[in-house]
Amino acid sequence: MKYKAYLIEQTDDQFNGSVKELDKPAIEAGHLIISVHYSSLNYKDALASTGVKGVAKAYPFVPGIDVVGTVLESADERFSEGDNVVATGYKIGMAVHGGFGEIVHLPADWVLHLPENMEMFDAMSIGTAGITAAACVKKIIDSGVSNDLPVLVSGATGGVGSVAVNILSKLGYEVHAITGKTDEDKTLLNMGATEIIQRSDYMAEPARALDKAIYSGAVDTVGGDMLAKMISMISNEGAISCCGNVGGMKFTSSVFPFILRGVSLIGIDSAESPIELKKELWRLLSSEWQLDLKSQTKEINLDTIGEEVNKILQGQQVGRIVIKHGA
Repeated sequence: MKYKAYLIEQTDDQFNGSVKELDKPAIEAGHLIISVHYSSLNYKDALASTGVKGVAKAYPFVPGIDVVGTVLESADERFSEGDNVVATGYKIGMAVHGGFGEIVHLPADWVLHLPENMEMFDAMSIGTAGITAAACVKKIIDSGVSNDLPVLVSGATGGVGSVAVNILSKLGYEVHAITGKTDEDKTLLNMGATEIIQRSDYMAEPARALDKAIYSGAVDTVGGDMLAKMISMISNEGAISCCGNVGGMKFTSSVFPFILRGVSLIGIDSAESPIELKKELWRLLSSEWQLDLKSQTKEINLDTIGEEVNKILQGQQVGRIVIKHGA
């Protein structure tokens, strides 16, 4: 049996993607073969699509760290043929072929049953980015961050940031959104942001050792100098969830926010999170935290992935990109 996939191939130092037909793999013990209905495009997928070292294990390769679909074959007693399932992160689209193909062969330990009240498209409008955002929000809520002061979100129009804005707004927080895009105010307001802050304005002055404490918490998807400045502006016993490094892998901060205000800096790695945490996040996102992201989600097919990869690498992505398989 053949299936279509967006395959990345390497020629010398060049990496190019195109739609190819591949052979369906033979199932291994403890694995599932899944017919993929939808995937989504994340920053890590864009990196894998362009040959950035340390993302994909080897080439040729099929990216796509998100998968939702139906079980075709099962070699694990927890799953049966016909089950609707979802999988995000781990080594999907990195060490094993991912969701940019119509079929995936995954360890059952990486897979969850799709919540009964969630549509497949909606699951991929969330995807790894949304699970990361949900993990960020859960951590700051578990830290006791109040809604007496606003919460700050950086990279607010991106995949993680946009979902974080939506969730925090739904939960009753006043959300201040930082963005580098000058023409997306209406989009961010529709997501639930109450104030839009231009990145250039926010970063016009360097971070201080301790700035005015005007935010109760924050979700940072950027890293670097942005994170340093956000830390200085968090109030007593506040918390920041940090999950990105597009703005830089390093930052310089004073100890003052931590020892004078008791600020917590929490690292988020949703890709390798325990499967039970992912199960809880999917439960929240299909119940109390349920979102309608359709207006913030663009649907594409395999033929147009390359165009969207270029956009996300150039910082032009807004909201979520969902890839539909089949007609």
